[in-house]
Amino acid sequence: MNSDMLKISLAAARVNAKLTQEEVAKEMKVSKNTIVAWEKETSEPSISQARKLAKVFKIDLNHIFFADDIK
Repeated sequence: MNSDMLKISLAAARVNAKLTQEEVAKEMKVSKNTIVAWEKETSEPSISQARKLAKVFKIDLNHIFFADDIK
């Protein structure tokens, strides 16, 4: 997976969902630092975390991994 695509996709999906990093962290039951790390590509969500992110952002799971699909 291209980390740059993941970074762009996660940040774009969060912004498109009109959520803060703090709100996403609360929904995901992780720290804000974890969300920041995912967005800055210093770590990546697991598949189960990505599935939950897709639900939080109300997008298809593919949008988590393929930035071109985010409109």
